[in-house]
Amino acid sequence: MKKKLWFALFSVMLLAFALAGCGKGAEKEPASTGDGQKAENDSAETKSVDIGMLKLTSSAPLFIALEKGFFADEGIDANAKWFEAAQPISVATASGDVQVGATGITASLYNMVAGGEKLLIVADKGREQQGYSSTALLVPSDSDVATIEELKGKKIGITQTGSTFHYMAGQLLDLHGLTTADVELVPVNSIPGLMETLQSKQVDAVLLNEPNVSRVVKEGYGKVIVQVGDEMDYQTSGIFFSEAFANDKETAVKFLKAYAKASRYYYDAVLTKEGDEIVPGENFEEVIDIIAKYTDQEPELIKLGLPYMDRDGKLLATDIPIQVDWYVKEKLVDAIDPSEIVNTELLDEALQQLGK
Repeated sequence: MKKKLWFALFSVMLLAFALAGCGKGAEKEPASTGDGQKAENDSAETKSVDIGMLKLTSSAPLFIALEKGFFADEGIDANAKWFEAAQPISVATASGDVQVGATGITASLYNMVAGGEKLLIVADKGREQQGYSSTALLVPSDSDVATIEELKGKKIGITQTGSTFHYMAGQLLDLHGLTTADVELVPVNSIPGLMETLQSKQVDAVLLNEPNVSRVVKEGYGKVIVQVGDEMDYQTSGIFFSEAFANDKETAVKFLKAYAKASRYYYDAVLTKEGDEIVPGENFEEVIDIIAKYTDQEPELIKLGLPYMDRDGKLLATDIPIQVDWYVKEKLVDAIDPSEIVNTELLDEALQQLGK
């Protein structure tokens, strides 16, 4: 009987020591700010957040937030999950395999929502804006085509049906009195494919993004007839939250505080203008180096094409219904309510907490 009593007491003591050890192991060093100070939420539990993204310059604010410790400052253990294409990111975000997705806003995304999948577009990740070079319509350097109207009956290269390039081609045509029925849209599946078909003159025009626009012009086989941003405002890509992550409001707002801080850092470094000219900011070279590190590209190539983004990371929410209407008209998307996939309140709260 004494042996049993002693064994029971010994077991309780072991359990107590084990629990005490687990408690100590769960404690982490408080996240530090970029200035080496302790974050305000020292006692808060660190939340792990997986971010699905591509190695593109338009992911720059995410790269900056990771590199500068802005996520850590908010008690977020952010993990980059790299993808090779846009569509799988949307799928992974809707399923909850990643909590945050960062990619283009395409017909396939809208169709996912129409099919019952749940995700929310919460912030900007790149847009077409007047006065900034992002995406352009190019023709061969010896082409006689000088206007969009002259493309009637011609071939226009795009990446894929339902892509952002498809949408931009369609909207440009609409703005100039044409429709997609007036041209032949040629999907070539990749950016390098667009450049090759332009150079070999298999198509009469292509849409290309920076830095590829600058590369083609520099190499002399293509010329720009219009910058998309000078024709229309267009929310090309966004930051998406899974439904479960958006419902964790405290963490979602903290994530967006870090993202907005990084967006300001990016904007002030590479997008600030004096008159009509972009003037490199104080942290220009640092931001270029961060982008180069995460995209595996040469810094000089990155400098050729730095996409426009809202300084506060604000989504051009009014553009989402326009996109949906166009895709529905083209029979690429089933009708959906755009308000079901847009949430700007989380960022608004984050900006209020972040201040100027």
